[in-house]
Amino acid sequence: MNFKLHVWRQDGPGDKGRMTTYEAPDVSPDVSFLEMLDQVNEQLINSGDAPIAFDSDCREGICGTCSLVIDGVPHGPSRATTACQLHMRHFSDGQEITIEPWRVKAFPVIKDLVVDRSAMDRVMYAGGYISVNTGSAPDANAIPVPKEKAETAFDAAACIGCGACVAACKNASAMLFVAAKVAQFAHLPQGQPERTRRVISMVERMDREGFGNCTNYAECEAVCPKEISTRFISDMNRQFITAALTSREFAEPAEAAQDGD
Repeated sequence: MNFKLHVWRQDGPGDKGRMTTYEAPDVSPDVSFLEMLDQVNEQLINSGDAPIAFDSDCREGICGTCSLVIDGVPHGPSRATTACQLHMRHFSDGQEITIEPWRVKAFPVIKDLVVDRSAMDRVMYAGGYISVNTGSAPDANAIPVPKEKAETAFDAAACIGCGACVAACKNASAMLFVAAKVAQFAHLPQGQPERTRRVISMVERMDREGFGNCTNYAECEAVCPKEISTRFISDMNRQFITAALTSREFAEPAEAAQDGD
């Protein structure tokens, strides 16, 4: 198979960037999209040109590192598939393919197709964990968890934090990512002690990082490689409102204002 690639090249954060066209000849239909880019980079290196910078790690659809917008769709045309698991047989011979980075203000471009997604890490640092020391692994039946809640938590925990939801959203919202990370603890007993603080801290950090708000277009769910449901966003909104109304840190300013009157 032969392809013509239109690839975004950007030397660094301060560079304006430009689209550059490359030929990708004799590509096996069974190789992955990233393996195809590896072949192109070999050609570039052999000809003395700089290779295309892109992220990858596990190449098994687990880590979420392979952040590419392929023909306008994060991770490409195949539903529930990461770019590293997208195979060239899903394209037509002779097809022209446009490859761009995540175009999100909160994800500044580092070089070419590589973006800085540390904003999502900072959201996780704000509360996406359980801070208690749990010691050694408890017996399986030591903490009974209803099957429905366990499955819901597992569905949320499937989020790999790739950022495709943000890249697809017209508002650059990270609501699906944050909602999944809140929900994976909210439905388990271990997550209850910090439930209120977690949702407030993570939502506030998300806003400070410059992500937009959700307007229910569900583009995030459509491109999510793990098919995380937007119902988690509704769940998080309910949790946040409840936490904001009952949390002491939100109640104190109102009480102080009342005393001042």
